[in-house]
Amino acid sequence: MAASKLNRYWTLLIILLVAIIVFGGIVAWCRYNPSQPIEISIPPGKELQGEIYIGGNVTNPGFYPFTTSDSIEALIQAAGGTTTSANLSGLKLYIPGVGEGQEPQKIDINWAEVRLLKTLPGIGETLAQRIVDYRHQNGPFRNTNELLKVAGIGTTTYERIKDLITVAD
Repeated sequence: MAASKLNRYWTLLIILLVAIIVFGGIVAWCRYNPSQPIEISIPPGKELQGEIYIGGNVTNPGFYPFTTSDSIEALIQAAGGTTTSANLSGLKLYIPGVGEGQEPQKIDINWAEVRLLKTLPGIGETLAQRIVDYRHQNGPFRNTNELLKVAGIGTTTYERIKDLITVAD
């Protein structure tokens, strides 16, 4: 008889624990709303401004100026908007530590493939292919200014990318 009461006690305890777990899971699931926007707030009185790198599936990836009042939508539009393959439910934000990420890694135009050259602002598939073709026909670039000899790359485009490119020593 004592074993029967003990079994009944454990059975009730297990049923109670399962009920608590199920109820807790239902409450957590109801409170989770993936479509709810995440708010990024800046402490009051702290005005931020600087440059932000916008990359991935945007029309013109690169560095763009921003202030605290800029919205993510405004920043994406500054980069020419998104491409058709953009996944806006998976945006990433990376904030570097002090002394980290101050200087972006430069693209070596003597070795970069078309896919990498396309990440430069204002350089699409056609211009990237022209850079590669020029390099194959004329040998490696001796300096970044020589990029101006590539058909379709003018002073404006060069000025936009000159701090993002390099040539091998």
